[in-house]
Amino acid sequence: MHANDKAILRRLAGQVAELAARPVEDEKRKLWYAVNSLQKVRPLIFCSPENSWREILPKESLLCEDRLARDWELRLRMEIFWGSQMNDDRVIEPIFPVSYVFHRTNWGMEETYEQVAERGSFRWKAPLTDYKDMDKLRFPKITVDYEATEQRVQLAQEIFGDLLRVGARFSCSWHKGLSRIAANLRGLEQILYDIYDYPDELLRLMAFLRDGLLAELDFLEENNLLFLNNRGEYVGSGGFGYTNELPASDFAGKVRTKDLWGFAESQETVGISPAAFEEFVFQFQLPILERFGLNCYGCCEPLDLRWDIVKKTPRLRRVSVSPWADWARMAEQLQDKYIYSLKPNPADIALPNLDEEHIRKGLREALKITEGCVLEIIMKDVTTVGNNPQNVVDWCRIAREEVENFSI
Repeated sequence: MHANDKAILRRLAGQVAELAARPVEDEKRKLWYAVNSLQKVRPLIFCSPENSWREILPKESLLCEDRLARDWELRLRMEIFWGSQMNDDRVIEPIFPVSYVFHRTNWGMEETYEQVAERGSFRWKAPLTDYKDMDKLRFPKITVDYEATEQRVQLAQEIFGDLLRVGARFSCSWHKGLSRIAANLRGLEQILYDIYDYPDELLRLMAFLRDGLLAELDFLEENNLLFLNNRGEYVGSGGFGYTNELPASDFAGKVRTKDLWGFAESQETVGISPAAFEEFVFQFQLPILERFGLNCYGCCEPLDLRWDIVKKTPRLRRVSVSPWADWARMAEQLQDKYIYSLKPNPADIALPNLDEEHIRKGLREALKITEGCVLEIIMKDVTTVGNNPQNVVDWCRIAREEVENFSI
C-alpha cells in the first residue's frame, strides 16, 4: 500500500477515534442496552443510507489509490459521516474489524442475472428448472485464506492500530431466510406455482436448504469463525446488538451460535397465506433460529397477518414492522414484550427535496400508535437520496425533534 494511502487512512482513523471518545457515545450505548432488555426509554433512531452511500460518498471523492485502501477509506468516511453529521443513535465505536478472506461455493447451481442499469431492476434465470435435477445440488463450502487475512490485519494494525482496535471478523450475515435462496434457485414465480403443483418437491428443497445452512453454522462454530455480536454489531434488519444476555452463561471463550443474535425473514413469500408460509418456510427456519441465544425476525414483509406463526420463534426479541404492515395491529401484538423495530418508508427521503411536513406527520402517527411499546425507528432500504446527502441528515433531525416533542 502506498505511503500516501496509509497517511490518508491514519488521518481518517484518528477522526473516528476522536468521535468514538465523545461522552455522547456512552449515552447512546446505554440506550441500546436498555432497549434490547425491553426497558422503556425514548425511541431510538437509526438511519442507514445503504445503497445511497454512492451518492453521499461517491467514488470520485475518495483519495486513496490502492483498492483495499479505498475500501477502508470508504468505511472510515462512513463512520465520520455518521458521527459528525447524521446525529442519530448509532454508536461510533473505536474498532476496525477486518473481514476474513474467504471463498464460499454455490449450492451446486448458479442463477444468471440480466440487468440493464447498475441500480435498476433485474431478472434472473433460475437454474433448477426441473426437480429431477435436485441431486445436482450441493451444500456450500467455505475456504478461508488465513494467511491473506492475517496480512490484512497486520497492515491495518501497522497503519492505525494505536488509534482503533483492529481484529479479524468473519463477515457472515445471519440472514437465514431460506426463501431467497429457494427463489434464486427455482424462480420466485415458479415457487408460487410449486406450492400447488409440486408441494412435496418444494418441501424437499426447503429441507435441503435448511440442512445446508445448519451444516454451515456447524463449520463456522467448529472452526472458531463465529464472533460475538452483543455490542455494536448490526443485528437483524435494523438495530444493534448491545446486550448483557449474550453470550450464554456457560461461555468459556469459544463462540457458539447460542452466544449470538440470530435472524430470519421471508420477504419473498408475502403473496402466500399464513398457513402456506408456516408449511413451506417457517418450519424450516425454526431449527436454525433455535440455535441462537436471541433472535430477530422480519425485514420488509408485513408480519401482522403471520404474527401467530412468527411469535413461535424461540427467544424472539426484535421484530421488524415494515411500511407495509398494519402498525396499530403490530403495536397490539408486540406491546412491551418485544422490540418494535419500525421501518418508515424510504421513499420519504428518495426525492431531491424532502416533504418535511409529510415526514413529521408519519412519525407523529407512528409515535402515537406505538405508545407503550419498546420502539426503535430504523430508516433503511434506502436506494437513493435523490442525489442530496442532506436528506439523511435532515431526516435524522426531524425524527429526533418529533421524538423529543412527543416525550414532553
